[in-house]
Amino acid sequence: MRVLPHVRARPPRSVLIEVLRRRRRALAVGCLASTVHQVCEALVPLAVGLTVERAVAGGDAGRTAVALGLILLLFAVLATGGGVSYWVLTRAVQQEAHRLRVAAVGRVLAEPGAAVGRTPGELLSVVTSDAAATARVPALLTRVLSSVVALAVTAVVLLRIDVVLGLCVVLAVPPLVVAVDAAGPRLEARLRERQQAAGLTAALAAELVRALRVLRGFGGQAEAARRYRTLSHDCLRADVTAARASALVLGATLTATAAVTTAVVALAAVMAYSGRIGVAQFVTVAATAPFVADPVAGATAAVQQWAAARASASRLGPLLHGASALARQAVTPAPDGGLRLRAVGVADVVPFSLDLAQGEALGVVTVDPAVASAFVEVLAGDRPPRTGAVYAGRTSSDVAPTQRLRRHVLAAPHAVHLFGRTVGEMLDSGRDHPPARHARALDVAALGAVTAARGAAAAELSDGATDLSGGQRQRLALARAVAADAPVLVLHDPLTAVDAVTEDEVAGRLFMARRTDGGVTVVVTSSPPLLARCDRVLFIGHDGIPVLATHATLLDVPDYAETVLR
Repeated sequence: MRVLPHVRARPPRSVLIEVLRRRRRALAVGCLASTVHQVCEALVPLAVGLTVERAVAGGDAGRTAVALGLILLLFAVLATGGGVSYWVLTRAVQQEAHRLRVAAVGRVLAEPGAAVGRTPGELLSVVTSDAAATARVPALLTRVLSSVVALAVTAVVLLRIDVVLGLCVVLAVPPLVVAVDAAGPRLEARLRERQQAAGLTAALAAELVRALRVLRGFGGQAEAARRYRTLSHDCLRADVTAARASALVLGATLTATAAVTTAVVALAAVMAYSGRIGVAQFVTVAATAPFVADPVAGATAAVQQWAAARASASRLGPLLHGASALARQAVTPAPDGGLRLRAVGVADVVPFSLDLAQGEALGVVTVDPAVASAFVEVLAGDRPPRTGAVYAGRTSSDVAPTQRLRRHVLAAPHAVHLFGRTVGEMLDSGRDHPPARHARALDVAALGAVTAARGAAAAELSDGATDLSGGQRQRLALARAVAADAPVLVLHDPLTAVDAVTEDEVAGRLFMARRTDGGVTVVVTSSPPLLARCDRVLFIGHDGIPVLATHATLLDVPDYAETVLR
């Protein structure tokens, strides 16, 4: 067994920097357009003041009209810059969010160990809301940079009118920005708690919906509702705490900004009354000072959302960059295209070796269900064996070990999940198999009569085929696995919900079809009809010592007989 080197998950800052690097072109264009928008908006009060000054000074109507036209042009450039920035950045954010979602889901599908410790509902929250928050980084950085430039232009305008007025802005605004930035870590912690609580609530909701039938079966709806209500209240408290922290930061910033603006306007009024500045300059100051609140508020909101993005990146990062805690098997091609296990140890089982040729069927019986599940996961590549290695198929050596195994081995779990609205969609594995293969797979699973009764494979079923019986759904999942035509097919208790007569019929058709196709079939089960048709059976008893023989021979072993005949 070869263990891949441990790779630590990148910190949130690294994830955000990577997002900015990928969207650097959109960031540059959006930042330039947003800066033009903010600069033009900062220059509007100056243009209005100059126009007023010209009008008060008794300038001719033509020049006044030209000045008004320039103001309109300034507004046109302002609006264009804002529109271009919004379009470019929104597009980039949506594309990046989609990319992050696809990357995270692809990582979970390729390495299930990356999702260890996270429920499906929590993963859904991470790949949706957290991916969207992380992808907003280019827009947030653009907002901060353009706001800083706008404040610099405003300070220059006020400094040219009067040094004292300019210094009021230059000396008052930086402390506000520093104070907001200082509140960032605490705000980020509150936002992370909120997102974590939301993820857990979504996870519980998903689990309860999936187990609704079971809950109704034993009357557990009230307890389920109580648990969800408790978790929902925790989520609400975390949300309120985060909202309160955000409101305090924003409120304090706006209050301080309003105080600075009021002071600047009052000082300008005193200067105008004393004759230190003119009426037009006072108009410029009166219009410019309130504008300071807009970029400060924008920068503050961006800093808050940056904190949310860092919190989301910390949850999303392990799915993008973290290494799976599981070691990977050293899988190399088997010379005959079959399956070979060399000194493979699973759980507490004594290591064993085994060769399976093309067309051969192996039954696996274990006294401990946990050992059966572990064996399936080892063959699927989702879990490394305790010792030894697995060799599968014929694949070039330049393919990654996990990919080699998964190109040859299809492990169908015991739990049935069907996707699509029709039988054809539920059988479709994306491998462009002809309809004849689907029809053959349905015949193997003895579902031809069911399909005919409904009209055709294109007849619509309920979501997840819930209008079929449990046995029919299980056989439909088996048909999907057979239709995939995998070189090595691993089945885990595929017919537990099927009656004895149908089980025997399906077992015969299954192994006949697999032998005809030359595929290796491994069935982890305790079903006598399936085991009787296997070429060999591997039995792992209480002592953990593997025993390989035929089903008929193993029936003389007490532990085996007790396991399969009860």
